[in-house]
Amino acid sequence: MPVVLVLTTVPDEESAEKLAQGALDARLAACVTELGKVRSRYRWKGAVETAQEIQLLFKTTVARALELERYIAAHHPYETPELLAWQANASNAYGQWVDTETQRPTHV
Repeated sequence: MPVVLVLTTVPDEESAEKLAQGALDARLAACVTELGKVRSRYRWKGAVETAQEIQLLFKTTVARALELERYIAAHHPYETPELLAWQANASNAYGQWVDTETQRPTHV
């Protein structure tokens, strides 16, 4: 069953918490894994930079992927956030769980 993985990095724990909790609250992701602190080296505005960051991996459905990407871009503290997304095959049970957890409740 297909799921979409979305990867980003943030500068600190507070940013990680806000971004993850907001995506979960909006049911844009079923799970957000904090992969831990990483050291990133990159070229930015003509200079090579080094930063300590926290990497986050969001798990969502194909149907919610674009909305999740837009949410991350709109709420991310960086001017140009890392935003990588790819589709992966999940076990049926895990894929169904991701699908269930990203469904918005319908009110009758």
